Amino acid sequence: MREAIQRCELDLRGSVVLTEAAIGAYVVTPILAAMAGAECVFAVTRSTRYGSIDQVMAHTRAVAKLADVDGLIRITVEKSADVMARADIITNSGHVRPIDHTTVGYFKPTAVVPLMYESWEYRSADLDLIACRAKGIAVAGTNERHSAVDVFSYLGIMAVKLLLDAGIAVHGSRILLVCDNPFAQFIERGLSGAGAVVDCVRALSAANNDASYDAIVIALLPRSKPVLDHANAKHIEKTWNGAVIVQFWGDIPRDSFAEYDVPMWPPEQPAPGHMGILPSEVGPEPVVRLQSGGLKVGELLWRARLAGHESDQAVQLAVASGFANKVEPAAPNELIGAGK
Repeated sequence: MREAIQRCELDLRGSVVLTEAAIGAYVVTPILAAMAGAECVFAVTRSTRYGSIDQVMAHTRAVAKLADVDGLIRITVEKSADVMARADIITNSGHVRPIDHTTVGYFKPTAVVPLMYESWEYRSADLDLIACRAKGIAVAGTNERHSAVDVFSYLGIMAVKLLLDAGIAVHGSRILLVCDNPFAQFIERGLSGAGAVVDCVRALSAANNDASYDAIVIALLPRSKPVLDHANAKHIEKTWNGAVIVQFWGDIPRDSFAEYDVPMWPPEQPAPGHMGILPSEVGPEPVVRLQSGGLKVGELLWRARLAGHESDQAVQLAVASGFANKVEPAAPNELIGAGK
């Protein structure tokens, strides 16, 4: 975490941050903010299948104590009006969601919202961008490919782990990667580096029907409907019988694939719009990098607003730094976002 703060030159001195308290690697978010000098960090939490509120609190306190910032973090189970009104930087982290019209109404005019993922992964269910713009709340995404963040370099490792968990050896395996977004080159590089023979296409219809594959990795932008359908399931069973469908990203109608006995991984269906593997499953490092990068975007937006810049100008300055990218509302029937 100290190294990440140094790489990003993260300086939150004087700010009040509202984020989440979570279990596992995502425990780092409020602690990073406190280590970077935030005056106070409010961390919202709730019980999930990953851990109870008591477990989250104990985990957060233990790591915060190691970082000597325990006294700066206040864990809460609700987004109270008072806390929302005090916050300068509000992350769109899981337990803070949704940041809807009512939530935005409590924000101070100079409050900012850094998306803790790339802007093209934005989903309206997380954040009411129209409400933010109406109130002048600056919002920007995180450039995960910035050299100080570099989260995309872990995508290949994540794909390798997902395949290994599915029983695919990777090395020497024949993999079809179906990817229509910037993840493609990073996933392909990671799989090839692990010894796989990889064919990469932007759509399943572009694949070589005469080839033979051990696994088909689906990493397609989630949309308002599944990225594959019943006809795809039938085609895969007929053309690449025995290949495992590995759901990296993009919603898939599992009933259709079960009907044709097409094996799928992971065994549990990811939530709509969410990835089949989280960065945290390959260790805390990518999460530390992502969260520190997102907080850096928050810092840049916040400092620009304090300097008197309008929200649009603040976003432009953050984008110019290289750490941020601009967010546009998703059009109807378009992507519904990544789950991080």
